[in-house]
Amino acid sequence: MIGCNFKFINSNDSNREEWILKTLKDIPEGQSLLDAGAGEQRYRKYCSHLEYVSQDFCQYKGKAIVGTGKDEVWNTDKIEIVSDIIDIPREDESFDNIMCTEVFEHIKRPELAIKEFYRLLKKNGRLVLTAPFASFTHMAPYHYYTGFNRFWYEEILTDNGFEIIEVTQNGNWFSYVGQEATRANYMSKEFSLKPMNLLAKGITFLFAKLMDKYAKLNKNSEEVACFGYNIIARKKQILSEININSH
Repeated sequence: MIGCNFKFINSNDSNREEWILKTLKDIPEGQSLLDAGAGEQRYRKYCSHLEYVSQDFCQYKGKAIVGTGKDEVWNTDKIEIVSDIIDIPREDESFDNIMCTEVFEHIKRPELAIKEFYRLLKKNGRLVLTAPFASFTHMAPYHYYTGFNRFWYEEILTDNGFEIIEVTQNGNWFSYVGQEATRANYMSKEFSLKPMNLLAKGITFLFAKLMDKYAKLNKNSEEVACFGYNIIARKKQILSEININSH
């Protein structure tokens, strides 16, 4: 993670990774899974027990034009379905599962992606989602939203024929603020006329460590802010039971 050098606070990626790997492991052997917005297919190796298919629009090539990731290397040459995520060329009810991780902030109209996932999933099929609650600009220019609250998922998924099975928050307000504090040195180097000196770095370190302490004493601060949400939803209804185009 950009600018995060403190292992005790850098739990954003590790928390999410642990949850995704457990979720993938729990999918029954032989079921199909579409990895939507798969990018470099970081989870393909954990899907050997599944019929794994990857999709991505393959427009981002690394080297974001603004923000972070200017020196990024991003290779999507091995993607199997190259398409817009809201118009994936597969028949209705093609997949038992769809996974879409850390992608929604990069979709112009994320609700249309939900509708497309509904179309592609078999009845009772499962949708696995993660996205940030609050994110900085990355993969620019393909960055359209800073994040999503759990209320967004509850409203949009329900409106489009899904039943939410699991909502797990990743981190809390204290861990989120601590994470941002650890970015301060990087940000001062990249975006300030005066990079942080040793004293400033020390203060930042102590503040981040304090936030880490409070993160462990957390009492519902995730209702205010967190890293993001992990969602599992089930395709509940058949198309005739809802007006899928009414929203």
